[in-house]
Amino acid sequence: MKPIRQTLLRALFTILFLLLGVLPVAQALPQIDQTPRIAVMSAFEPELALLLRKVKHPRKFSVNGVEFTTGSLQGHPVVLFLSGISMTNAAMNTQLVLDRFKISHIVFSGIAGGANPDLHIGDVTVAAHWGQYLEVLMARETAPGVFAPVPGKLLSGMSNFGMMYPRPVRVRSAMHPQISEKFWFDVDPKMLAVAQKIRNVKLAACDISKKCLSRTPELVVGGNGVSGSAFVDNAAYREYVFKTFHANVIDMESAACAMVAYSNGVPFIAFRSLSDLAGGGEGANEMRTFMRIAADNSARVLLAFLAAWK
Repeated sequence: MKPIRQTLLRALFTILFLLLGVLPVAQALPQIDQTPRIAVMSAFEPELALLLRKVKHPRKFSVNGVEFTTGSLQGHPVVLFLSGISMTNAAMNTQLVLDRFKISHIVFSGIAGGANPDLHIGDVTVAAHWGQYLEVLMARETAPGVFAPVPGKLLSGMSNFGMMYPRPVRVRSAMHPQISEKFWFDVDPKMLAVAQKIRNVKLAACDISKKCLSRTPELVVGGNGVSGSAFVDNAAYREYVFKTFHANVIDMESAACAMVAYSNGVPFIAFRSLSDLAGGGEGANEMRTFMRIAADNSARVLLAFLAAWK
């Protein structure tokens, strides 16, 4: 019985020390390698497929069930991985790559829904600002169609959609340790300037099964993008998002990555190609039909960006 008593005593003392703050609750995990790398992210497999085929000298690692591939793209040391779909997965695994690799910059490549009616399926957007548009206050309905939001931190100049009132998120960083409230997270201005100089990147209008778009896709640099944990397929909500946030695109990850990058002081940019019109198109949602064209077009622009980045 003596070994059991000793084990129990050790456990009790450990708990006591933790409660008193004598022992750290968690320790930093060692980095996998010390090479400064660009983190290249996508949410799910089709978005990363073309980029993985282009990696030179690939080497794979697995952390917390996430597969990381190191190597080089366009002469740059990189680590590629899937964040998983949703804001929570994106935030969690962006922090994971920052903790386990030596990351100099973060780039995201993937598909999105189009909010701007002037854009078309297959177009690739490089937003300058990302916001979490579903960070909202759900207001009480005091009469049919009448809502009374609780007084507090709402966003001035941004209208509600029914009971949903946009509000900022609270954030801190090493450079800005005091808690502040933000809605828009800017991409890195130097990276955005490189994206603005991209010329002659060939964007596909057809996929390998000969499904084709009605027009040649274009690259659009600048403007806003918004992210939230919802797949949007609703024409009225799409119109609201465009009018309220002046957003070109809607996705489910980029703003979460932008916030984590901001908190860690790491430059970030995202490339998003329209796979659907978020409910604004005629007939059924277009995502399944044009997902491959959009995913590959986003990857092509990312490769052109890396080639232009000295």
